[in-house]
Amino acid sequence: MGRKVTVATCALNQWALDFEGNLQRILKSIEIAKCKGARYRLGPELEICGYGCWDHYYESDTLLHSLQVLAALLESPVTQDIICDVGMPVMHRNVRYNCRVIFLNRRILLIRPKMALANEGNYRELRWFTPWSRTRQTEEYFLPRMLQSLTKQEVLTATLDLEDVRSYRAEISSRNLAASKANPYPRVKVDFALSSREDLLEPLSEPLEWKYHSPAEEISLGPACWLWDFLRRSQQAGFFLPLSGGVDSTATACLVYSMCRQVCEAVNNGNQEVLADVRTIVDQLDYTPRDPRELCGRVLTTCYMASENSSRETRDRAAELARQIGSHHIGLDIDPAVKAVVGIFSLVTGKRPLFAVHGGSRRENLALQNVQARIRMVVAYLFAQLSLWARGARGGLLVLGSANVDESLLGYLTKYDCSSADINPIGGISKTDLRAFVHFCLEHFQLPALEGILAAPATAELEPLADGRVSQTDEEDMGMTYADLSVYGRLRKVAKTGPYGMFCKLVSLWKDVCSPRQVADKVRWFFCKYSMNRHKMTTLTPAYHAESYSPDDNRFDLRPFLYNTSWPWQFRCIEAQVLRLESRGCQDLDGVD
Repeated sequence: MGRKVTVATCALNQWALDFEGNLQRILKSIEIAKCKGARYRLGPELEICGYGCWDHYYESDTLLHSLQVLAALLESPVTQDIICDVGMPVMHRNVRYNCRVIFLNRRILLIRPKMALANEGNYRELRWFTPWSRTRQTEEYFLPRMLQSLTKQEVLTATLDLEDVRSYRAEISSRNLAASKANPYPRVKVDFALSSREDLLEPLSEPLEWKYHSPAEEISLGPACWLWDFLRRSQQAGFFLPLSGGVDSTATACLVYSMCRQVCEAVNNGNQEVLADVRTIVDQLDYTPRDPRELCGRVLTTCYMASENSSRETRDRAAELARQIGSHHIGLDIDPAVKAVVGIFSLVTGKRPLFAVHGGSRRENLALQNVQARIRMVVAYLFAQLSLWARGARGGLLVLGSANVDESLLGYLTKYDCSSADINPIGGISKTDLRAFVHFCLEHFQLPALEGILAAPATAELEPLADGRVSQTDEEDMGMTYADLSVYGRLRKVAKTGPYGMFCKLVSLWKDVCSPRQVADKVRWFFCKYSMNRHKMTTLTPAYHAESYSPDDNRFDLRPFLYNTSWPWQFRCIEAQVLRLESRGCQDLDGVD
C-alpha cells in the first residue's frame, strides 16, 4: 500500500445557467488535475449549473440540464481514471437537494446531499434546498434513464503523506476515544487507489504561507476582478463613468485602472483566455495590451458634467485624474438641459422655483438639486450608448455608479440620479475604506492627482457657489459625519439594534464625548433619515458586496421600505431613559438596559 496521495481542488469561474461553458471549465480543470498527477478532483459547490441560479432552482429545466451535463462528464474520456467530485442539484423523492456527485470511470459511486445549508447574509439555500437529515445512512437512488446506460479553472493540487496524517491523529487521546465510540459511516467499495507502491520518491507539497491583504488591497483586487467579469460576460465595449472629482467617483475610476493593471499583468504572464477576452472587448483581433493607461483609454470613458454650481477645482481634478489613468475624458455642460426642464415646469405652472440662497423654500431647493442629478443620469446613458458610435467604434458602454454604502444607508442620494447605473463597484464599501483605498492608489499606482482629491471636502455641488467656492458639503447636508454613519450602520445591521438598542449601546460607547441627550438626538436623527429614505434601496444599483452593514434591499438587508418615520414608541423609550440618566447625573452608564 502506498503512503502518498495527490488530490486536486479548483476554483472555477462558473456562470449561472451557462451549462455549456460550465461543462468546458469542469473538463479543463479535470484535465489539469490529471496532468499534475492527482487521483481525486474536488470541484466547487453546484458547479454544474452555477451557484447563483436562485429561483431557477425551482425549474425542472435546471435539474434536467444538470443531469445532461453530468451525462456528458461521464461519457468524456477526460474523466477516466480519476475520482471526480462535482456539485449539482438533485431531486430525490420529490425533494430537492444540494449534492456532491462522486463518480469514477462512468460509474456514479455516491450522491451526497448537503446537511448544513447556508442561510445567513446573502445566502438563501433553505429557500431552494432541503438539508439531508439521515446521518451515517445510505439509500438507493434510481438514476434517470439518460444516465443508467453510462454507469456499467484554477486547479490546486497537493501531495501528502497519509502516514503523517494517521500518526498525528493517533496521538490525540480524546479523538481516539470519540472515534472508538462512533458508529462507522457506510463505505462504498471501489477498485481504485489514490496512492501507489512506487510513490516513495514523490515530493510532498510544502505548506503555503498565506498572504492577508489589507482592506485597501482587497478593494484594489476584488471589485476590479468583479468589473472585468461583468464586462467580458456582458459583451459590452467598456465602461462609462460620470467623474465628479470627488472621492467616490475617483475610487470607481481607480478600480477600473486597477482592473486594467491586472489584465495587462495576466496577459504578460501568458494568460491566453484573458488576451482573447480583451481582443473581443476592444474589437481588434491582433491587439495585445501592454500598458494599463493605454488599455484604460480603450475601455473607460469618463465624463465631467458641469453645471453653474460646479467649481473650477473639481473640474480640474477630474480632468487631471483622467489624464493620469489614461481614460477617454469628456467635459460637458448640463445647464441648457436643466434650464429647459425647469422652464417646462414654469411654463405649465407659472411659478419659478428658487434655490434657498435666493429666497426659495426647502422644497424648491431640493427639487432644483434633484433636477441636476437626474439629468446627469439621462446624459450618462445617452453617452454610454452613442459615444463609441460617435468615435467610429463598435458597441456600447456599461454605466458605472459611485454611491458608497454609507450614503445608501442614510439615503443621501437622489433616486434615479448617477447612483442609478448598470453596476456599482463601490456600493458595498464605506466612505472610510474608500478614502483608504484612494490613498493606497496614490502610493502604489503613482497617481499624484489623488492627493488634491483626498484633501478636498466631500460635496455634491448641487447648490450655488459662494464667491466661486463650494458652500455645500456632504456631512453638513447629512447632519452627521461619515465616521458616525459607519457606527450606526454596524449597530443597525451587525449588532441588530433598533433605535432604543442603538441608544443603549452608544450612550455607553460615547459617554466621554456626548451626553445622553446628545446621543438620543443623534440616534433619533439617524433613524428618521434612514426610514424616510429606505424606499430608495428598492432601486439600488447592483453592487459588489463588501461591507457587513450593507443596506442592499435585494439580497442582504431585507426590510420594509415604508415606515412610520416618527418612531413614536421607540423614541418615547429613549426619552424615558434619557430622563432617568439625567436625574441620576449620568452615573453608571454601563448599566443602561
